[in-house]
Amino acid sequence: MPITEILAKNASLYGNEICLTEINPEFEPTPETKEYALVETAHKNQYRKEITWREFDEKANQLANLLIERGVKREDKVGILLMNCIEWLPVYFGVLKSGALAVPLNFRYTSDEIKYCLELADVSVLLFGPEFIDRMQAIKNNIPEVKSLFYISGNGGNCPDFTESYEKLTHDKSKTAPDIKLCDEDNAAIYFSSGTTGFPKAILHSHRSLVFSCEVEQKHHGQTRGDIFLCIPPLYHTGAKMHWFGSFLAGSKGVLLRGTKPKWIIETAANERATIVWLLVPWAQDILDAIERGEINLKEFDLSNWRLMHIGAQPVPPSLVKRWKNYFHNHEYDTNYGLSESIGPGAVHLGIENTHKVGAIGKAGHGWQTKIVDEKGEPVKSGEVGELIVSGDGVMKCYYKDPKATADTLKSGWLYTGDMAKEDEDGFIYLVDRKKDVIITGGENIYPVQIEDFLRGFNKIKDVAVIGLTHERLGEISAAIIEIKPGMNCSEEEITQFCAQLPRYKRPYKIIFDAVPRNATGKIEKPKLREKYCGGSIVARQTGQI
Repeated sequence: MPITEILAKNASLYGNEICLTEINPEFEPTPETKEYALVETAHKNQYRKEITWREFDEKANQLANLLIERGVKREDKVGILLMNCIEWLPVYFGVLKSGALAVPLNFRYTSDEIKYCLELADVSVLLFGPEFIDRMQAIKNNIPEVKSLFYISGNGGNCPDFTESYEKLTHDKSKTAPDIKLCDEDNAAIYFSSGTTGFPKAILHSHRSLVFSCEVEQKHHGQTRGDIFLCIPPLYHTGAKMHWFGSFLAGSKGVLLRGTKPKWIIETAANERATIVWLLVPWAQDILDAIERGEINLKEFDLSNWRLMHIGAQPVPPSLVKRWKNYFHNHEYDTNYGLSESIGPGAVHLGIENTHKVGAIGKAGHGWQTKIVDEKGEPVKSGEVGELIVSGDGVMKCYYKDPKATADTLKSGWLYTGDMAKEDEDGFIYLVDRKKDVIITGGENIYPVQIEDFLRGFNKIKDVAVIGLTHERLGEISAAIIEIKPGMNCSEEEITQFCAQLPRYKRPYKIIFDAVPRNATGKIEKPKLREKYCGGSIVARQTGQI
């Protein structure tokens, strides 16, 4: 079954019910824009948009018919360059209904990165939003393979002269689905790897992968028609969308929040009666910090509907979950592990019943198989470190136009994740580090994630990243880049004393006080740190105030 059939079913069964709400705390209407609906809540006025399941399906059909009218054929590639907004998902499904492949693009890409990805994925049509006008203006004459540019204003802003208005073009198109027959094995989407280890790769997935993701998420978190999912992470990434897919399969409501400020998240969860909220580690930390600074008074908000908080996209420090449970006693907690190559979250799943195993990423998810193997592909013993590999219907078809990378990653039906892991006596898997991030100091393997998790237990540290630096005698040494909580001071000596609890070879050789860069999905951008610090001598700043 193609994933588009789920949308058609929801439209048929729940047509007049609200399926998506967009909350935009920073929207300021101008004479040139159409206002969001202004709604008075208990705490502040809010600008919001809403659509029903029928409107969602009809908008998708209108775009599909426009694309077909413009000559888009099966297997053509259509790019989506949008911030999270209520138009995002109807556009995505409209592309799929046309028989083309949806190609979501990272909203942080520079003009050159946009051009690179458009060329890599053979994109022939691109839909983009107002935030990207300048970036598209810079490359519009250098992307000859892109035959059509459609501008999605969202709020009715003026359309740039080098593109066409999506709203005007789709306005009078048929709201009936085009007669395009799709099956499970048809190609559906190309996602890009996060690029934290170099240029992003184009990851090809089928309709079966997308539907499997719906099934896995709904199985893990039990979404029902009464659930309300608060979606904050970017929809271009597999993580946020695939978590929403569980709600999509159940026919339940989703709320898109444009912004990550702690008070916005808490206010929206309360106002919208959210039952499920998926957070990235930095956002959860920011919420807890804001509570502890007195900026958020939880007694002012009715969060009684919120049943599940879950985190993914990166290892979760056990200390964070312990802090969270101190304030949100009744929340179920869960974490998931996955990659864009495994259609996002769920390949490994902790489960709400296993909070006592916080620190582990869990066991094989619903419909998945896992192994931890050595360099020869042979399983390692329990407790030993090896590479995590996974198998299931969510594994990508290939890296698009990259047979060598595909052969290196897909072997005998198994996806080699590049993540080093170990399994405990109960079969729970613990991430150790990225295979490429392992630091070898004097012959000893050092796994940065272990040191990062330890350092996050220090109450003055907001974030930390550990990287390897070249060393004449030892080959590599470890350096900890430490971001201190706002308003606090911390010295290198304090960090060194805290690290005395670690085995000597695991203690960072260098302490550097600086901001820790993360991408939109919460992953540390270690290439940026290596570029910044591996080229010359390092002098740790003693004050620790940034």
